[in-house]
Amino acid sequence: MKRARQSERRRVHNRYYRTTARTYIKKARAQIAANDLEEAEITVQGAAKILDKAAQKGIIHRNNAARRKSRLMKALNKAKADAAAA
Repeated sequence: MKRARQSERRRVHNRYYRTTARTYIKKARAQIAANDLEEAEITVQGAAKILDKAAQKGIIHRNNAARRKSRLMKALNKAKADAAAA
């Protein structure tokens, strides 16, 4: 019974980091798609921060966090390059 209580507490605590990261990533992708690059850059930085925290706490694997950050930065940089070329 104690183990069940501990697991539930951990699940709720971990869910915060996981859902916050997903929200930041979703916002950043939407801003990149809408060509709102200044806001997207701020949101991508926030996403990187929360992904790093989740990886540090063992909620997601560090390579998973690195992959997600890399893909976000790649999309942002591509959008910046396209905006500069146009």
